[in-house]
Amino acid sequence: MAKYRRDRINEEMQKEIALILRNVKDPRVSEAFISVTAAQVTPDLKYAKIYYSLFSGDKKEVKAGLKAASGYIRGQIAKNMNLRITPELTFIEDDSIEHGAKIAKILEGITYSDEEDGEKNDD
Repeated sequence: MAKYRRDRINEEMQKEIALILRNVKDPRVSEAFISVTAAQVTPDLKYAKIYYSLFSGDKKEVKAGLKAASGYIRGQIAKNMNLRITPELTFIEDDSIEHGAKIAKILEGITYSDEEDGEKNDD
C-alpha cells in the first residue's frame, strides 16, 4: 500500500476516534478531557496505535476505560469508515504536550543580561 494512502487513513482515523470518544458512555472516558494526538495504522490495516493526551482525569482509570471501550470504538470506526479490515486498537498515552510545557517553563526561567552584550560592544 502506498504511503500517502496510509497517511490519509491515519488522519481520518484520528478524526473519527476524536469524534467517537465524545459519545462513549463509560464515565472514565466521558468525564476526562482526552485529545487524540495521532493514529498509526500498520500497512496491512490489521492494527492501529492511537496516541492520546490527557488533560484531566486519572491516567490509569482513563487507560482502563479506553481499553474497555475499544470494542465500541472499533465498531463505530467500521460503521463510519469504508475499510475492508477494521484494525484492532491499542491506546498509548502521549506525553509530548507535558514534555513541551516542561521545556517552555525551563526556557521562560532563562534570563538574558544586557551587561554581557554591552561588554562585547565596547571593544
